Amino acid sequence: MNLTDKDLLSIQETRDLIKKAKEAQKKLAELSQEEIDTIVKVMAKAAYDNRVKLAKMAEKETGFGRWQDKVLKNAFASRDVLNAIKDMKTIGVVNNDEKLKVMEVAVPVGVIAGLIPSTNPTSTAIYKALISVKAGNSIVFSPHPSALECIRESIRLMDEAGRKVGLPEGTLGVITQVTMQATHELMTHKDTNLILATGGSAMVRAAYSSGTPAIGVGPGNGPAFIERTADIPKAVKQIMDSKTFDNGTICASEQSIIVEEVSKKKVVDEFKRQGAYFLPKEDAEKLEKFILRPDGRMNAKIVGQTPQTIADLAKIKIPANTRVLIAEETRVGLHAPYSREKLGPILAFYTAETWEAACDLSIKILMQEGAGHTMAIHSTDDAVIQEFALRKPVSRLLVNTSATLGGIGATTNIFPALTLGCGAVGGSSTSDNIGPQNLFNMRRIAWGVRELEDLRGEDVFEEDSKDINETDMDKDQLVDLLVKRVLEKLQ
Repeated sequence: MNLTDKDLLSIQETRDLIKKAKEAQKKLAELSQEEIDTIVKVMAKAAYDNRVKLAKMAEKETGFGRWQDKVLKNAFASRDVLNAIKDMKTIGVVNNDEKLKVMEVAVPVGVIAGLIPSTNPTSTAIYKALISVKAGNSIVFSPHPSALECIRESIRLMDEAGRKVGLPEGTLGVITQVTMQATHELMTHKDTNLILATGGSAMVRAAYSSGTPAIGVGPGNGPAFIERTADIPKAVKQIMDSKTFDNGTICASEQSIIVEEVSKKKVVDEFKRQGAYFLPKEDAEKLEKFILRPDGRMNAKIVGQTPQTIADLAKIKIPANTRVLIAEETRVGLHAPYSREKLGPILAFYTAETWEAACDLSIKILMQEGAGHTMAIHSTDDAVIQEFALRKPVSRLLVNTSATLGGIGATTNIFPALTLGCGAVGGSSTSDNIGPQNLFNMRRIAWGVRELEDLRGEDVFEEDSKDINETDMDKDQLVDLLVKRVLEKLQ
């Protein structure tokens, strides 16, 4: 029987890729740490050497962003990720504690399903390929259909280079007949061991409901709070650089600005000086109609576009040198477009009376979209920063830096990644910046160090608490005393 329907062809192609990936992974699992590291290094070099070519392909195919910035993203995904993982132990025995008599062995998860978005296609493909192979896994990619060719080329270049130094054939696979049925087959196939999903909310929900273990991250919607003690020109520069980087296609980028009333004028003047355009109310109302589709999803027409292109869509006029469009806003909600994620150079601008009010407002914004993801604060007041750190429902609070580049680990020292976990509050299985350490299981080998008789020893709690009620100590002092005695007994 010959298959002619695209959906059937795509399902069969996916099954074939998974079969090859499973066979390849068995061979990959037999390689040493040194052999794996050599393969990963060669793959990363191939991607880095072709960073310009791949960037131009991505811009041309998707129509999103700026190829010049995509070059930096490709360099980050290859060179910077390699530097972060090159010395990481991921194969065989990774830890042996002779004192505790516990040994840990890394066990690859097997075949990974890699879902790739159109906003960061080549860089995400490069990054996921490297961290997967580093952990001893094969990976089959499901590309966004509007970025198929640039993703295929990214994987082809790395696969070709890797196979010259021992990468098993079939370790890296790409679905070319891209359909929803193929992606579903990839996520639910019995031989797919883990889904690594980066993309929209619908994709992430599908990954988590597939029945296959998944690491998925949804939308960001991070506010940036410019507190009154901030270096305002520097804060504005970092936000402008961040929001214009690749025309705002990275989900960690700032989506709204919050300022205190006392410093509003200085902040507004500085944004204007650096090329932001504050939309008049009438124009802001016109533009907001283009931010969301009727069903509440982000309008793809604004994604990764320049302010000038977006203004033309909304039929409004803006200065020729405009870098970012800003609309003053008071509303927060699913039907308030400026309070939502906007993967383009558009920002909402909120004013609060105090930092406490700004704190509450940022929580409100995050909890309606983007919970668990990222936000930024610009401040020199350590007490305020501490309060934000303790209260915000995010996995990354970035201090005095670009949210885009800080969130992925380019301008901060958190792990460099293009898949950013949102934790339980954001519906994600982890709050990590995802790396090889998330893509293997840990087998623990533990030697016995106690016998049953040792476990039936003296009840230190009962003995040490005999006269507790007869003391004049308060509750906290009693607890401290008891803990101290217990620790002394156990030493």
